[in-house]
Amino acid sequence: MNTPCTPLKLTDRKRQSIVDAAIAEFRASGFESTSMDKIAATAGVSKRTVYNHFPSKDELFAQILHQLWCSSSALMEVPYLKDVPLRQQLLDMLWKKMGMLQDAYFLDLARVAIAESIHSPERGQEMVTRLSEREEVVTLWLRAAQADGKLREADPVLASHMLQGQLKTFAFWPQVTLNQPPLDPAAQRQVIETTVDMFLAYYELRP
Repeated sequence: MNTPCTPLKLTDRKRQSIVDAAIAEFRASGFESTSMDKIAATAGVSKRTVYNHFPSKDELFAQILHQLWCSSSALMEVPYLKDVPLRQQLLDMLWKKMGMLQDAYFLDLARVAIAESIHSPERGQEMVTRLSEREEVVTLWLRAAQADGKLREADPVLASHMLQGQLKTFAFWPQVTLNQPPLDPAAQRQVIETTVDMFLAYYELRP
């Protein structure tokens, strides 16, 4: 469902309660085994109300994917700043990324989407495509830093994956796949600063 990422209105709260119920039930039982009746019961609404908002489970799942995409808005714009040290810019960028990855609601959405994409790859394709668009902003930042002569010439897509992948290794995949708790602030700082320092040790061009 490709609707704008706008704040929830009072009239949308019932709709959101249905989405939250669907997330809970999809996590507990999987997409195929979850019925609209069960979602209605968990949301505390009638089955008719559920169908008034979402004509099918596929529509509900599409809304979950859309909210996952909206939740990833932390990296929508990451402008390269010529006069700001690379390390500071990278730290700011990864702190935004960390905030997104460790957000409980984002993790819930990701668990549902990833679990269903394993069983039904075609359903997960939209998620992969749209989230990749979000991560493209980091690639654009790296290209700008290269053009400014601050980073070595290398594949910026590969560099972007390596940079963001370090965070996901500690602050996304363990929480999504193993239900580990989010990192505490000290661990977040250690992961971010070590990731940035390792990245710059290899890629930064020093005078």
